[in-house]
Amino acid sequence: MSFCVFVALLFGALCVCSRVQAHIDINVVACQTGDVDPEDELELDGDEMLHLDFKTKELVFTMPEFAGRWRAEGWAQQALANQQVCKNNLDLNAQAEQYPPEEIDLPQVTVYPRDEVSVGGSNTLICFVNNFFPPPVKVKWTKNEVEVTEGVTLSRYYPNKDFTFTQYSTLPIIPQDGDVYSCTVEHKGLSEPETRLWEVEIQEASNIGKTVYCGVGLTLGLLGVGVGTFFLIKGNNCN
Repeated sequence: MSFCVFVALLFGALCVCSRVQAHIDINVVACQTGDVDPEDELELDGDEMLHLDFKTKELVFTMPEFAGRWRAEGWAQQALANQQVCKNNLDLNAQAEQYPPEEIDLPQVTVYPRDEVSVGGSNTLICFVNNFFPPPVKVKWTKNEVEVTEGVTLSRYYPNKDFTFTQYSTLPIIPQDGDVYSCTVEHKGLSEPETRLWEVEIQEASNIGKTVYCGVGLTLGLLGVGVGTFFLIKGNNCN
């Protein structure tokens, strides 16, 4: 395997109203052969709190409210040192295992809107890429078959419990009826890029009203049949 991940789990307990709630604190240190896409991040209960930007050598606090409560002195230097240890261990492990074939897990791709869709209303499309190995993936967006780059974001990769990875990309949109968006994902395990389509489908208010009216009418009709049957049976019994 040409990818190495070290995960530390620190378990804590918090007593609230005589109930114990467990928390999981995870520090992820990841490296790959070729010295590409290094990773050093801190998570709490699955939410990232901070990570090191290896290009600027600066800490990035994903949770701003956490920044003032965390003593980050020396974290960047320690993260850089961890990368050296990670790469040395990776080389030793690869040699000891005689450079085995790399494991490949294909990504699963899903596209969905962040909020309820309304024509002309601002929204965000999310392309969720999950359960892939090794990281990372590349993502491309199109709108009506034209590539879109403005406003596109691509997260870093996050580990799953089974040591596969997750990444997501976002695209800000103002949906119009009939628009078709696509998210195309590239991964070294795919023989060709995988694409998922998302089409704007808005149900008109008039159609919704017609559906409601039809439903109410059908209900009243069935109720009338039931009441009529009841009185018919009752009348026969009286006779």
